[in-house]
Amino acid sequence: MKHAPGFLRLVDDAKSRVREVTVDQARARLAANPKAVLIDVREDLEWTAGHAEGAQHLGKGILERDLEAKFPDPATELILYCGGGFRSALSADAAQKMGYTNVTSLAGGFRALNEAGWPIVR
Repeated sequence: MKHAPGFLRLVDDAKSRVREVTVDQARARLAANPKAVLIDVREDLEWTAGHAEGAQHLGKGILERDLEAKFPDPATELILYCGGGFRSALSADAAQKMGYTNVTSLAGGFRALNEAGWPIVR
């Protein structure tokens, strides 16, 4: 998908403050920390079409509104993913600005999960 230059500038700016993890690193973090949460920030239709097994859905459009109610502890480890790693970087940046201290964005997003053979719920 070709993204607009302004969107890419926003993403690059967010990525300057956000840590990214690979699928293998996400797997390891989720295994090491049973309280870590994999969050799908894609749109409802994307989630319904298929999502990573074990993920929770908190779309980018409602993330800031609902994050604190769903995960009140700002130290909760949050691993966010979207379709390709752009929206999750923006969402991770927003979560950090809200005070969350252990947030990462999954590099490559849902495409990377699929390519790595992550179990997908359809």
